[in-house]
Amino acid sequence: MNNIEKCYQTIKTDCFSFFRKEETKSERFDNKKKMLKKILIPLCFWIINKNKNLSRTLFLGISGGQGSGKTTITKLLKIILSKYFKKKVCTMSIDDFYKTLDERQKLSKKKHFLLKTRGIPGTHDINFIFNLLNNLKKNFFIRTHMPKFDKSIDDRLKKNKWQKITKKPDIIILEGWCIGAKPQMFSKLKKPVNELEKYEDKKMIWRNFANSNLKRSYKKLFSKIDKIIFLKVPNFSLITKWRLKQEKKLNLKNKLAKNKKIMSHSEVLRFVMFYERITLQMFLDLPKIASVVMCLNNNHEIKKVYYNN
Repeated sequence: MNNIEKCYQTIKTDCFSFFRKEETKSERFDNKKKMLKKILIPLCFWIINKNKNLSRTLFLGISGGQGSGKTTITKLLKIILSKYFKKKVCTMSIDDFYKTLDERQKLSKKKHFLLKTRGIPGTHDINFIFNLLNNLKKNFFIRTHMPKFDKSIDDRLKKNKWQKITKKPDIIILEGWCIGAKPQMFSKLKKPVNELEKYEDKKMIWRNFANSNLKRSYKKLFSKIDKIIFLKVPNFSLITKWRLKQEKKLNLKNKLAKNKKIMSHSEVLRFVMFYERITLQMFLDLPKIASVVMCLNNNHEIKKVYYNN
């Protein structure tokens, strides 16, 4: 029995249990065994090899457009790395570090009304992420808490709902749609990429704000990442399609809850416009700078994986 098979036999029960929890009647994972044996387990061996070469915590970034599968991949990697390789893994989503609704409302009044909507660089609490990472990497580890953002109420949850981190991690995985994103030249900002920019950001204040944040605080954060794994989507129209599916799934989960803000079809179409410019630029930049590129097909399956370094 080779190492891949040994690993598979060890993790398959937990992974398939995770698949079942994530699936709905209309949405099923295809080729689960193949995904584990051909893609995710070899990726974990690659990660472990990178971790061996460091005398400190390995910091990974997982990047990809909305609905591409970042969260699913992250959770499966944690299962494999924890169960088979016995590593302490801390996973976090950049979404959980969105500024609070109150903070974004204040920002929208001060800078531009579009900044009330979460998403673009400048709507995350980057200092919070830095402080948390510094604490997680300390030799003298102190128990800490990680915030939790509830998209259905568009706000950060109260501290008693935050995730507890009780042990110093061997590996940290930060996943998010804009991980590794690079700023654009000013000349590129001038031409609107959609109606939102054309009619609601005529003076380019909003997109300049996002671009300036990418140049400064986000660049500093991304420079701390040891390796980036990029989920490459064929085109932006698929991101819109998958984001609609994502919202439908969120709606199913929260259908019995009160005061949950689930977006309609038209609201989702508007929402993805906020992400379009940076996502399109990432289609060009990330395949060149990411250490691992996972190429997705139109059916949301990972068809090829490229290891750049």
